[in-house]
Amino acid sequence: MRRPALATASALGLLLAAFASAHAQTANGPAAGATLNIGIGGSVTSLDPHFYNATPNNSLAMHLFDRLVERDERAQPYPGLAESWRVISDTVWEFKLRPGVTWHDGRAFTAEDVAFTIQRAPSVPGSPGGFGGFLRAIQRVEVVDPLTIRIHTPQAHPLLPTELASVAVISRHVGEGASTEDYNSGKAAIGTGPYRFAGYRAGDRTELVRNENYFRGAEPWARVNYRFIGNDAGRTAALLAGDVDVIDQVPPTDMPRLRRDQRITLSEIQGVRLIYVVLDRSRRSGVPFVTDNDGKPLDTNPFDDLRVRRALSMAINRQALADRVMEGTAQPTGQWLPDGTFGYNPEVKPPAFDPDGAKRLLAEAGYPQGFRITFHTPNDRYPNDAKASQALAQMWTRIGIRTEVEAAPWATFSVRSNRQEYGLRLGGWGSTTGEASYALVNILGTYDREKRTGASNNGRYSNPELDALTARAAATIDDPTRAALLREGVRMAMEDVALIPLFQLVNTWALKRGLSYAARMDERTLAMAVRRQ
Repeated sequence: MRRPALATASALGLLLAAFASAHAQTANGPAAGATLNIGIGGSVTSLDPHFYNATPNNSLAMHLFDRLVERDERAQPYPGLAESWRVISDTVWEFKLRPGVTWHDGRAFTAEDVAFTIQRAPSVPGSPGGFGGFLRAIQRVEVVDPLTIRIHTPQAHPLLPTELASVAVISRHVGEGASTEDYNSGKAAIGTGPYRFAGYRAGDRTELVRNENYFRGAEPWARVNYRFIGNDAGRTAALLAGDVDVIDQVPPTDMPRLRRDQRITLSEIQGVRLIYVVLDRSRRSGVPFVTDNDGKPLDTNPFDDLRVRRALSMAINRQALADRVMEGTAQPTGQWLPDGTFGYNPEVKPPAFDPDGAKRLLAEAGYPQGFRITFHTPNDRYPNDAKASQALAQMWTRIGIRTEVEAAPWATFSVRSNRQEYGLRLGGWGSTTGEASYALVNILGTYDREKRTGASNNGRYSNPELDALTARAAATIDDPTRAALLREGVRMAMEDVALIPLFQLVNTWALKRGLSYAARMDERTLAMAVRRQ
């Protein structure tokens, strides 16, 4: 092992502590007592911060709960509930916790809360896609004293602080025995975060009030109304009418009008959200919503054939999707990370648009006349999700795969998707850690509850060789060596068409003029990022 890398980890904690202090001191905002109204495009399905690893849920949870390590708008880590962290040995990390932090009910935050969180987060009953992937390397948690924990791993795991930045810390005294419904009702929604729970109506809104005792200092917004407005036109209309102050997921069709409107300010950043196609690999035959041209179920799963997967990908005109459907708010891609992130492979290009080649591959695979599919998509989760799906259906129909589209609200779609009830569906994945292993573990890793891999692998793709490479990368401390392994993992997954990448989103927020938003690569919408100019 390279000992200089271990020493750097210790120094990093001190450096990040200084950054966090400066970060907290630069906050400025409106007068006390102001209310901020936010309109979001993605539905929050629970206030339980460990129930579902989905961006709307995580965004809301960040108001109520903190993490040991936080990430800024460019996915860079800085200290949260942990003041610093260091490597004790190849298999032991030590975290020094922040003193003087209290829960919303006044009880003191301690190491016992962290230990309880790590125990509870991977095993929430009914979770459609949880947080076990972030904690898979933890063998045991040692409580050294009320403000010190040591986390033991079976082998070196340099990504542990980065992964812990995705896990909200909850209290033992409230969380023991608490159900997801207890969080939704507010009974257990007691965190250390900058806002306190005031009310929650599923499918409508969450109401928050300022935590006057927040350890970084009270936020400028006294109250926050966090509203779900799934309809794109309705979200823009609410902003223009003054019903909300900020909206996310700005509809591409409204961008030109909003840019011209002197009452509106836009905030944009290249995001880490990939929009892609999920292929069902959970069964060898009887794939739902996949039939021959006469409507009879196929004897085999066509998506198990690499030629079919490649044909589906080659039939897609990604540039047309980005230019015409997304109207310049997305970048075509052949992998899941944008350029400049850790593990991005510059040799993996967007697949060339080749419908004739796609037809030849289908014929080689035994489908010269194609087959029929229903493509399932949410219609209120990602910008232009249903519209992009309709465009895909037309492209596939042109090569002989006759495609119908069935769209549903996210609350319904996500449940059925996680049950593998769809043969082909639209997916979205934000690599919030800013590096390639997050997707390799969670959406491309073989689904395994015990190993805590594949938590969001809804298509049940499995490649043991890729799993082994991912495990090697996770245990590699040397950054250049780990980056090379991750680039190889990207190449291997994309050559196997483990998923079909479409484009990466540019994240955009629209605000009333006079407000600013610190645009985030992870697309999370936070009251804490809104300030008066």
